[in-house]
Amino acid sequence: MPGRPNAVDTALRALRYRDRTAAELAARLEQRGVGEAERNQALDTLERLGYVDDARFARSRAEQLAERSSGDALIRDDLERRGLAGEIVELALGALEPERDRAARIAEGRGRSVKTARYLASRGFGEEALDAVVAAEDSEVVGSESFHPKFSLQARDFPK
Repeated sequence: MPGRPNAVDTALRALRYRDRTAAELAARLEQRGVGEAERNQALDTLERLGYVDDARFARSRAEQLAERSSGDALIRDDLERRGLAGEIVELALGALEPERDRAARIAEGRGRSVKTARYLASRGFGEEALDAVVAAEDSEVVGSESFHPKFSLQARDFPK
């Protein structure tokens, strides 16, 4: 059809606004009625030219989310929902600052409290990172005059 843009042009228009995964582009092309053979050929062309690179996208997106105080579980979920393969997701997570260190930095800024631990849990931080925050809280509290063992924070006190 002379009035219908080809698959590569349609995908390039989508890439003008932000980087996208191959799976996101494939879904977009499918919605536009592009056949499977043409869709695969367009994606192969874009990957060869460097416009589509799932590993680059995963690293960049993981860094963005980590900068926004997201834990590994939230980052993993976001990347997997975008159609990225598990090995690419794990490589992107491996390139980040360790989750414990990110959690400790956030806790320093927000204060070490139950509220902070709940915040971290809601942002996808794992049990190990929460344990690190709780352990630091316990060590600070034990040295204070207001410490009471019955009311000290435990890892079991935080949602998983």
